[in-house]
Amino acid sequence: MHNQLSVVIISKNEEKFIADAVKSALFADEVLVLDSGSIDDTCVIAQQLGARVLHQDWLGFGAQKNKAVELAKNDWVFVLDSDERITLELQSEILSTLKNPTTDGYHVARLNKFFGKNIWHCGLYPDYSIRLFNRQRGRFNDVSVHESVQIQGKTDKLKNHMPHLAFNTVSEFTDKQRKYAKLSQKKKNLIKAFISPIWTFLKIYIFRLGFLEGWRGFVIAKVYAQYTFWKYYKWKYSLPNSVVLAMLFY
Repeated sequence: MHNQLSVVIISKNEEKFIADAVKSALFADEVLVLDSGSIDDTCVIAQQLGARVLHQDWLGFGAQKNKAVELAKNDWVFVLDSDERITLELQSEILSTLKNPTTDGYHVARLNKFFGKNIWHCGLYPDYSIRLFNRQRGRFNDVSVHESVQIQGKTDKLKNHMPHLAFNTVSEFTDKQRKYAKLSQKKKNLIKAFISPIWTFLKIYIFRLGFLEGWRGFVIAKVYAQYTFWKYYKWKYSLPNSVVLAMLFY
């Protein structure tokens, strides 16, 4: 016997991804999809596959995931995004772990796929975050973006990773970072707006070996640098040419 498990997924207009996400979670005792107003077939697809589908108006990433965790039937939860998949190896490890949990939360690595290729460098692997945890001992912080689980107790890491279908196109990646920058806007700081993007680019492309990923590594480094600029300046402007030239020079 193992502790009962709920896999929770938040969604909105995810009909392209939701089926495979739910299918990968059906090993659990419950799959809960908390939808925030899809106008496509997300909810229908999830229900047909056996998920319990509920509605909650959007609260922000952290608060929305906390609501999903709260509505789950079981104390042990695994939080899955619609563009993530729980592999058979990870399923087995989760079930084995839940037979005798030694901590209150477990970090799970993600293998991110950008533009059709798994990315092993750029600081994007193993990309650990707490996904499996006892809700009596942990919850998401209430930030609007880049939320994370805070555990009152010990944590450990699972060995197997889960695939993350991050972005298919450069424009999709850029648009998402623009959105995130708008949500996490900092106080305007011209020095950080021009210095931080260069450091971000160098860190990802050089020090974290992004150049080994070819053109994808360059694009990833540049767009994350752009995100840094947007965060400290204004999300609607492009990265200045002087900063781009500095990146190319380095």
